[in-house]
Amino acid sequence: MDHAEVLALFDRQVRRGARPDGPGARVERDGSVVRQVGAEHGWNGVVWSDLDEGTADAAIAAQVRCFSALGREFEWKLYARDRPGDLGARLRAAGFTPEPEETVMVARIRDLPAGAGLPEGVRLLPVADPAGVDLVVDVHEQAFGADGDRLRRRLLDRLAHSPETLRMAVAVADGLPVCAARMELEPGTDFAGLWGGGTVPAWRGRGLYRALVAHRARAAAELGYRYLRVDASDRSRPILERLGFVPLDTTTPYVHRPRREDRGR
Repeated sequence: MDHAEVLALFDRQVRRGARPDGPGARVERDGSVVRQVGAEHGWNGVVWSDLDEGTADAAIAAQVRCFSALGREFEWKLYARDRPGDLGARLRAAGFTPEPEETVMVARIRDLPAGAGLPEGVRLLPVADPAGVDLVVDVHEQAFGADGDRLRRRLLDRLAHSPETLRMAVAVADGLPVCAARMELEPGTDFAGLWGGGTVPAWRGRGLYRALVAHRARAAAELGYRYLRVDASDRSRPILERLGFVPLDTTTPYVHRPRREDRGR
């Protein structure tokens, strides 16, 4: 896999050419910035920018005004190669809070292992209805210690309005969900995105994460995608590297929360 070629393709298709990621969302181009304004429960943020020392502060202020007028929290996805080099410091000065850095990892689907089996007694179920979404969210809350209400609403909206762009699966053992993951499809691009891969603590280290990566890779190949991409945490990166994923870049989410007086506008 040609690293530079795939990186340029990723920038062109996924970042500069971003498409709305769900029903009710819209992508807007504001000068040298591409942002998404999400639906009620959707993701809001900046996905691409082309700035320099002379334009960065004004562009940051413009995005803060835009989302503050909507009363929305939003995320500026800052990639390591984004310019200017002090863009992260400028975002912090403008009131953004950085979250943990993630590694953007990519694999060419045809290069991935053919498959990975499930442990004995574990079944993999496709998710296509609200009951299945509840299982996915249950795993999310156990695996990440986070409230899953917003995720539940986003997944239900997407199933109701654009189910063709989403694939979800949950691993079940003894009638209980123990691992879940989803794949978000990006029509018109070569990339399918892997998201939300989580395993409940008691079942970690048994190959469930690898099995769900393989399951989604097969589905993506059948749909004609060439690459899988993941924003990987420190926990998932070693597993993905062993499967054949390579680091493409790093990204840090910088989050801006509206002031109290901006909420509910």
